[in-house]
Amino acid sequence: MDGFLEMFSYSFIWRAIFVGVLISACAALLGVNLVLRRYSMIGDGLSHVAFGAAAVAMALGAAPLGVSIPVVLAAAFLMLRLGRNTGGLQGDAAIALVSVSAVAIGVMFLSMSSGMNTDVYSYLFGSVLMLDNHDVLLCIVMSAVILICYLLLWNRMFAVTFDETFTKASGLNVDLYQMVLAAMTAIVVVLGMRMMGALLISGLLLIPVLSAMRLCRNFRAVTFAAVCFSVLGYVLGFLLACAFALPVGAVVAGVQVCVFLLLSLVVQS
Repeated sequence: MDGFLEMFSYSFIWRAIFVGVLISACAALLGVNLVLRRYSMIGDGLSHVAFGAAAVAMALGAAPLGVSIPVVLAAAFLMLRLGRNTGGLQGDAAIALVSVSAVAIGVMFLSMSSGMNTDVYSYLFGSVLMLDNHDVLLCIVMSAVILICYLLLWNRMFAVTFDETFTKASGLNVDLYQMVLAAMTAIVVVLGMRMMGALLISGLLLIPVLSAMRLCRNFRAVTFAAVCFSVLGYVLGFLLACAFALPVGAVVAGVQVCVFLLLSLVVQS
């Protein structure tokens, strides 16, 4: 217990908690819209693209986050465009095509350089304790931008999510707001990749929302509950991971899954 409490005397622990709370809140907010619009798999697809971009950046000696953000933004727009084209790919097929291509390119670049290394594994499985000051500052700034944009666009996001046809008839540019949602999701995926890992970040977008939907029925309540589940799940998972020397991303995902299963049993009973 003394060792566990002593852990909180280190600044990087508080840094990891603070950044994790911000990203968890942003992920839950965007996850509500993604789940209700049946775009659930876009988070998983973008996480694969983010890993591929980070792998290419590391192979070329560039900054992984600096390369990943514009690449994932472009991939998000491409997925939406491919999925909307008449006679083109369905949405899930577009996501699979783009994500598999990105991972394949990333692995090929790594194989031609030094191969898999510790940095690659930190992006694949998460390494929130290894965030440096630059990463923390980037996460804070981008999270603040996403939170402000989402709150300012709350009514429009609600309209686009629930009644796209009426929203178009009322004169709002639905495509623009879909692109904004995709852009914010792409940024959260890239930032969260260092925290949860590319394999688990999509769970932070989806599982808290599914848990919230077990308890709540209106958009505002689901959004608030999803943020609470996401933030509390991250904090609890982080503390458990530190206490038992386990990977943070895996434990956080496990906590979120346990909460969902528990709520499913309680609501059904």
